[in-house]
Amino acid sequence: MSSTELPGTRAAAAAVAPAASAVRVAEGERLRSVSLPGIGLNIRCRPGGRTGLPPALYVHGLGGSSQNWSDLMPLLADVVDGEAVDLPGFGDSPPPDDGDYSLTGHARAVIRLLDAEERGPVHLFGNSLGGAVATRVAAVRPDLVRTLTLVSPALPEWRVQRPALPTGLLAVPGVASLFARLTKDWTAEQRTRGVMALCYGDPARVSEEAFRNAVAEMERRLELPYFWDAMTRSARGIVDAYTLGGQHGLWRQAERVLAPTQLVYGGRDQLVSYRMARKACAAFRDARLLTLPEAGHVAMMEYPEAVAQAFRELLDDCGGS
Repeated sequence: MSSTELPGTRAAAAAVAPAASAVRVAEGERLRSVSLPGIGLNIRCRPGGRTGLPPALYVHGLGGSSQNWSDLMPLLADVVDGEAVDLPGFGDSPPPDDGDYSLTGHARAVIRLLDAEERGPVHLFGNSLGGAVATRVAAVRPDLVRTLTLVSPALPEWRVQRPALPTGLLAVPGVASLFARLTKDWTAEQRTRGVMALCYGDPARVSEEAFRNAVAEMERRLELPYFWDAMTRSARGIVDAYTLGGQHGLWRQAERVLAPTQLVYGGRDQLVSYRMARKACAAFRDARLLTLPEAGHVAMMEYPEAVAQAFRELLDDCGGS
Protein backbone atom coordinates (compact mmCIF):
# COMPACT_ATOMS: atom_id res chain seq x y z
CA MET A 1 0.00 0.00 0.00
CA SER A 2 1.29 3.45 -0.84
CA SER A 3 -0.08 6.85 0.02
CA THR A 4 0.91 10.08 -1.70
CA GLU A 5 -0.27 13.66 -1.74
CA LEU A 6 -2.35 14.68 -4.75
CA PRO A 7 -1.88 15.32 -7.60
CA GLY A 8 -0.94 11.75 -8.35
CA THR A 9 -3.00 9.01 -9.93
CA ARG A 10 -2.57 5.34 -10.53
CA ALA A 11 -1.14 4.39 -13.89
CA ALA A 12 -4.08 2.11 -14.53
CA ALA A 13 -6.51 4.97 -14.09
CA ALA A 14 -4.52 7.15 -16.45
CA ALA A 15 -5.00 4.55 -19.14
CA VAL A 16 -8.76 4.62 -18.62
CA ALA A 17 -9.48 8.32 -18.38
CA PRO A 18 -7.94 11.56 -19.60
CA ALA A 19 -7.04 14.18 -17.05
CA ALA A 20 -10.17 15.88 -15.75
CA SER A 21 -10.54 19.26 -14.10
CA ALA A 22 -9.07 19.63 -10.65
CA VAL A 23 -11.17 18.50 -7.71
CA ARG A 24 -12.24 21.29 -5.37
CA VAL A 25 -10.47 21.43 -2.02
CA ALA A 26 -12.09 23.50 0.72
CA GLU A 27 -10.03 25.68 3.02
CA GLY A 28 -8.29 23.54 5.62
CA GLU A 29 -8.65 20.31 3.62
CA ARG A 30 -5.98 18.16 2.02
CA LEU A 31 -6.25 15.40 -0.55
CA ARG A 32 -4.13 12.31 -0.81
CA SER A 33 -4.31 9.17 -2.87
CA VAL A 34 -4.05 5.61 -1.64
CA SER A 35 -3.06 2.81 -4.00
CA LEU A 36 -4.16 -0.72 -3.15
CA PRO A 37 -4.12 -3.81 -5.37
CA GLY A 38 -6.89 -3.31 -7.93
CA ILE A 39 -8.16 0.01 -6.61
CA GLY A 40 -7.03 3.56 -6.06
CA LEU A 41 -8.82 5.76 -3.53
CA ASN A 42 -8.87 9.51 -3.11
CA ILE A 43 -8.98 10.58 0.53
CA ARG A 44 -10.08 14.00 1.78
CA CYS A 45 -8.75 14.89 5.21
CA ARG A 46 -8.84 17.87 7.50
CA PRO A 47 -5.78 18.00 9.74
CA GLY A 48 -6.69 19.42 13.12
CA GLY A 49 -4.71 21.09 15.82
CA ARG A 50 -5.04 18.16 18.22
CA THR A 51 -3.23 14.85 18.06
CA GLY A 52 -4.37 11.51 19.34
CA LEU A 53 -8.02 11.95 18.39
CA PRO A 54 -10.02 8.81 17.54
CA PRO A 55 -10.26 8.23 13.77
CA ALA A 56 -13.42 8.73 11.72
CA LEU A 57 -14.25 7.77 8.13
CA TYR A 58 -17.02 9.33 6.05
CA VAL A 59 -18.61 7.44 3.11
CA HIS A 60 -20.71 9.27 0.50
CA GLY A 61 -23.77 8.17 -1.45
CA LEU A 62 -24.56 7.29 -5.07
CA GLY A 63 -23.31 9.98 -7.43
CA GLY A 64 -21.67 11.82 -4.54
CA SER A 65 -18.11 12.27 -3.38
CA SER A 66 -16.03 13.05 -0.33
CA GLN A 67 -17.01 16.70 -0.83
CA ASN A 68 -20.45 15.83 0.55
CA TRP A 69 -18.87 15.79 4.02
CA SER A 70 -17.00 19.10 3.79
CA ASP A 71 -19.64 20.94 5.85
CA LEU A 72 -19.73 18.38 8.66
CA MET A 73 -16.05 17.50 8.97
CA PRO A 74 -14.84 20.85 10.39
CA LEU A 75 -17.62 20.80 13.00
CA LEU A 76 -16.20 17.57 14.42
CA ALA A 77 -12.50 18.25 13.90
CA ASP A 78 -12.01 18.82 17.63
CA VAL A 79 -13.31 15.36 18.59
CA VAL A 80 -12.31 13.04 15.71
CA ASP A 81 -9.50 12.72 13.19
CA GLY A 82 -11.77 12.64 10.17
CA GLU A 83 -11.18 11.44 6.62
CA ALA A 84 -13.68 11.12 3.77
CA VAL A 85 -13.19 8.57 1.01
CA ASP A 86 -14.19 8.73 -2.64
CA LEU A 87 -15.57 5.27 -3.41
CA PRO A 88 -14.10 3.59 -6.52
CA GLY A 89 -15.29 5.38 -9.66
CA PHE A 90 -16.61 8.41 -7.76
CA GLY A 91 -15.12 11.76 -6.86
CA ASP A 92 -11.46 11.59 -7.81
CA SER A 93 -11.08 7.82 -7.32
CA PRO A 94 -10.55 5.88 -10.56
CA PRO A 95 -12.72 2.88 -11.46
CA PRO A 96 -11.84 -0.44 -9.82
CA ASP A 97 -9.74 -2.68 -12.03
CA ASP A 98 -12.31 -5.48 -11.83
CA GLY A 99 -15.32 -3.24 -12.51
CA ASP A 100 -16.99 -4.37 -9.28
CA TYR A 101 -19.42 -1.66 -8.18
CA SER A 102 -21.56 -3.97 -6.07
CA LEU A 103 -22.40 -3.05 -2.50
CA THR A 104 -20.01 -5.78 -1.40
CA GLY A 105 -17.34 -4.36 -3.70
CA HIS A 106 -17.66 -0.89 -2.17
CA ALA A 107 -17.68 -2.35 1.35
CA ARG A 108 -14.58 -4.38 0.51
CA ALA A 109 -12.83 -1.19 -0.64
CA VAL A 110 -13.59 0.50 2.70
CA ILE A 111 -12.43 -2.53 4.66
CA ARG A 112 -9.22 -2.80 2.67
CA LEU A 113 -8.52 0.89 3.23
CA LEU A 114 -9.00 0.60 6.98
CA ASP A 115 -6.94 -2.58 7.17
CA ALA A 116 -4.11 -1.17 5.07
CA GLU A 117 -3.85 2.06 7.02
CA GLU A 118 -4.51 0.42 10.40
CA ARG A 119 -6.97 3.19 11.32
CA GLY A 120 -9.67 0.98 12.80
CA PRO A 121 -11.71 0.95 14.82
CA VAL A 122 -13.19 4.17 13.41
CA HIS A 123 -16.28 6.24 13.92
CA LEU A 124 -17.93 5.31 10.62
CA PHE A 125 -20.33 7.69 8.86
CA GLY A 126 -22.41 6.84 5.77
CA ASN A 127 -25.03 8.59 3.66
CA SER A 128 -27.48 6.81 1.34
CA LEU A 129 -25.45 4.19 -0.58
CA GLY A 130 -22.62 4.96 1.84
CA GLY A 131 -24.99 4.15 4.69
CA ALA A 132 -25.65 0.70 3.24
CA VAL A 133 -21.92 0.21 2.70
CA ALA A 134 -21.17 1.29 6.27
CA THR A 135 -23.85 -1.07 7.62
CA ARG A 136 -22.27 -3.99 5.81
CA VAL A 137 -18.78 -3.05 7.01
CA ALA A 138 -19.98 -2.79 10.62
CA ALA A 139 -21.77 -6.15 10.37
CA VAL A 140 -18.95 -8.19 8.85
CA ARG A 141 -15.99 -6.42 10.52
CA PRO A 142 -17.14 -5.19 13.94
CA ASP A 143 -13.50 -4.82 14.94
CA LEU A 144 -13.19 -1.89 12.52
CA VAL A 145 -16.12 0.20 13.79
CA ARG A 146 -16.39 2.15 17.07
CA THR A 147 -19.69 3.86 16.28
CA LEU A 148 -21.94 4.05 13.25
CA THR A 149 -23.68 7.24 12.06
CA LEU A 150 -26.09 6.73 9.17
CA VAL A 151 -27.72 9.62 7.31
CA SER A 152 -30.68 8.42 5.22
CA PRO A 153 -29.13 4.96 4.73
CA ALA A 154 -30.20 3.10 1.58
CA LEU A 155 -31.77 0.10 3.31
CA PRO A 156 -34.41 -1.99 1.52
CA GLU A 157 -37.97 -0.66 1.37
CA TRP A 158 -41.07 -2.51 0.22
CA ARG A 159 -42.65 0.68 -1.09
CA VAL A 160 -39.95 2.62 -2.88
CA GLN A 161 -40.32 6.40 -3.02
CA ARG A 162 -41.58 7.43 -6.45
CA PRO A 163 -38.74 9.97 -7.05
CA ALA A 164 -36.27 7.13 -6.37
CA LEU A 165 -37.58 4.98 -9.22
CA PRO A 166 -35.34 6.57 -11.91
CA THR A 167 -32.29 5.64 -9.82
CA GLY A 168 -33.47 2.04 -9.74
CA LEU A 169 -34.10 2.13 -13.48
CA LEU A 170 -30.43 2.96 -14.03
CA ALA A 171 -29.81 -0.67 -13.11
CA VAL A 172 -31.73 -1.83 -16.19
CA PRO A 173 -29.37 -2.52 -19.12
CA GLY A 174 -29.54 0.23 -21.73
CA VAL A 175 -31.40 2.77 -19.61
CA ALA A 176 -28.30 4.76 -18.66
CA SER A 177 -27.14 5.11 -22.26
CA LEU A 178 -30.67 6.11 -23.29
CA PHE A 179 -30.83 8.71 -20.53
CA ALA A 180 -27.40 10.03 -21.51
CA ARG A 181 -28.59 10.49 -25.09
CA LEU A 182 -31.86 12.13 -24.07
CA THR A 183 -30.09 14.58 -21.76
CA LYS A 184 -26.97 15.25 -23.81
CA ASP A 185 -28.02 18.88 -24.34
CA TRP A 186 -28.64 19.55 -20.67
CA THR A 187 -26.19 21.98 -19.14
CA ALA A 188 -24.28 21.20 -15.96
CA GLU A 189 -26.36 23.90 -14.26
CA GLN A 190 -29.62 22.21 -15.27
CA ARG A 191 -28.37 18.85 -14.05
CA THR A 192 -27.22 20.34 -10.76
CA ARG A 193 -30.57 22.02 -10.14
CA GLY A 194 -32.28 18.70 -10.80
CA VAL A 195 -30.05 16.86 -8.34
CA MET A 196 -30.56 19.50 -5.67
CA ALA A 197 -34.34 19.47 -6.15
CA LEU A 198 -34.23 15.72 -5.57
CA CYS A 199 -31.78 15.64 -2.66
CA TYR A 200 -32.49 18.78 -0.63
CA GLY A 201 -35.53 19.40 1.52
CA ASP A 202 -35.31 23.06 0.50
CA PRO A 203 -32.92 23.81 -2.37
CA ALA A 204 -33.24 27.52 -1.56
CA ARG A 205 -30.99 26.88 1.44
CA VAL A 206 -28.06 26.26 -0.91
CA SER A 207 -25.81 29.32 -1.07
CA GLU A 208 -24.73 30.79 -4.39
CA GLU A 209 -21.15 29.73 -3.72
CA ALA A 210 -22.19 26.17 -2.91
CA PHE A 211 -24.27 26.04 -6.08
CA ARG A 212 -21.36 27.29 -8.21
CA ASN A 213 -19.10 24.67 -6.65
CA ALA A 214 -21.66 21.95 -7.34
CA VAL A 215 -21.97 23.01 -10.99
CA ALA A 216 -18.18 22.93 -11.36
CA GLU A 217 -18.08 19.44 -9.86
CA MET A 218 -20.86 18.30 -12.20
CA GLU A 219 -18.90 19.62 -15.19
CA ARG A 220 -15.82 17.76 -13.97
CA ARG A 221 -17.70 14.48 -13.57
CA LEU A 222 -19.25 14.70 -17.01
CA GLU A 223 -15.74 14.84 -18.47
CA LEU A 224 -15.02 11.38 -17.06
CA PRO A 225 -15.67 8.58 -19.57
CA TYR A 226 -16.59 6.16 -16.79
CA PHE A 227 -19.12 8.46 -15.06
CA TRP A 228 -22.26 6.71 -16.33
CA ASP A 229 -20.75 3.26 -15.91
CA ALA A 230 -19.99 3.94 -12.24
CA MET A 231 -23.50 5.30 -11.69
CA THR A 232 -25.20 2.44 -13.52
CA ARG A 233 -23.27 -0.39 -11.92
CA SER A 234 -23.54 1.10 -8.44
CA ALA A 235 -27.30 1.55 -8.87
CA ARG A 236 -27.47 -2.08 -9.98
CA GLY A 237 -25.48 -2.99 -6.87
CA ILE A 238 -28.08 -1.30 -4.65
CA VAL A 239 -30.95 -3.08 -6.40
CA ASP A 240 -29.15 -6.42 -6.10
CA ALA A 241 -28.48 -5.81 -2.40
CA TYR A 242 -32.16 -5.03 -1.84
CA THR A 243 -33.13 -8.45 -3.16
CA LEU A 244 -30.66 -10.46 -1.08
CA GLY A 245 -32.12 -12.58 1.68
CA GLY A 246 -30.66 -14.58 4.52
CA GLN A 247 -27.53 -13.51 6.35
CA HIS A 248 -26.45 -11.26 3.46
CA GLY A 249 -29.66 -9.20 3.53
CA LEU A 250 -29.09 -5.64 4.69
CA TRP A 251 -31.75 -5.72 7.40
CA ARG A 252 -30.30 -8.95 8.75
CA GLN A 253 -26.87 -7.34 8.73
CA ALA A 254 -28.25 -4.28 10.52
CA GLU A 255 -29.36 -6.60 13.32
CA ARG A 256 -25.79 -7.92 13.58
CA VAL A 257 -24.21 -4.49 14.08
CA LEU A 258 -22.65 -4.23 17.53
CA ALA A 259 -21.54 -0.60 17.35
CA PRO A 260 -23.63 2.14 18.95
CA THR A 261 -25.58 3.66 16.06
CA GLN A 262 -26.89 7.16 15.34
CA LEU A 263 -29.63 7.28 12.71
CA VAL A 264 -30.55 10.51 10.90
CA TYR A 265 -33.68 10.80 8.75
CA GLY A 266 -35.14 13.78 6.89
CA GLY A 267 -38.87 14.44 6.74
CA ARG A 268 -38.60 15.74 3.16
CA ASP A 269 -36.37 12.94 1.88
CA GLN A 270 -37.60 11.93 -1.58
CA LEU A 271 -35.23 8.97 -1.91
CA VAL A 272 -35.32 7.21 1.45
CA SER A 273 -38.69 7.16 3.16
CA TYR A 274 -39.07 8.91 6.50
CA ARG A 275 -41.24 5.91 7.44
CA MET A 276 -38.14 3.70 7.56
CA ALA A 277 -36.74 5.50 10.61
CA ARG A 278 -38.78 3.46 13.06
CA LYS A 279 -37.88 0.16 11.37
CA ALA A 280 -34.19 1.08 11.37
CA CYS A 281 -34.35 1.98 15.06
CA ALA A 282 -35.77 -1.46 15.80
CA ALA A 283 -33.20 -3.25 13.62
CA PHE A 284 -30.00 -1.75 15.03
CA ARG A 285 -29.57 -3.08 18.55
CA ASP A 286 -28.07 0.08 20.07
CA ALA A 287 -29.70 2.88 18.09
CA ARG A 288 -30.51 6.54 18.60
CA LEU A 289 -32.69 8.52 16.19
CA LEU A 290 -32.50 12.11 15.00
CA THR A 291 -35.39 13.21 12.79
CA LEU A 292 -35.15 16.50 10.92
CA PRO A 293 -38.61 17.34 9.50
CA GLU A 294 -37.33 19.93 7.01
CA ALA A 295 -34.29 17.97 5.79
CA GLY A 296 -34.07 15.99 2.59
CA HIS A 297 -31.66 13.21 1.66
CA VAL A 298 -28.38 14.90 2.64
CA ALA A 299 -28.91 16.20 6.17
CA MET A 300 -25.17 16.45 6.78
CA MET A 301 -25.09 19.11 4.03
CA GLU A 302 -28.39 20.79 4.91
CA TYR A 303 -28.20 20.75 8.71
CA PRO A 304 -24.57 19.91 9.56
CA GLU A 305 -24.79 21.51 13.01
CA ALA A 306 -27.69 19.25 14.02
CA VAL A 307 -25.93 16.13 12.74
CA ALA A 308 -22.71 17.16 14.50
CA GLN A 309 -24.56 17.66 17.78
CA ALA A 310 -26.19 14.23 17.48
CA PHE A 311 -22.79 12.63 16.97
CA ARG A 312 -21.33 14.49 19.95
CA GLU A 313 -24.14 13.12 22.11
CA LEU A 314 -23.45 9.64 20.75
CA LEU A 315 -19.79 10.12 21.60
CA ASP A 316 -20.69 11.21 25.13
CA ASP A 317 -22.82 8.09 25.52
CA CYS A 318 -19.77 6.04 24.57
CA GLY A 319 -17.47 7.70 27.05
CA GLY A 320 -16.02 10.33 24.74
CA SER A 321 -14.03 8.06 22.43
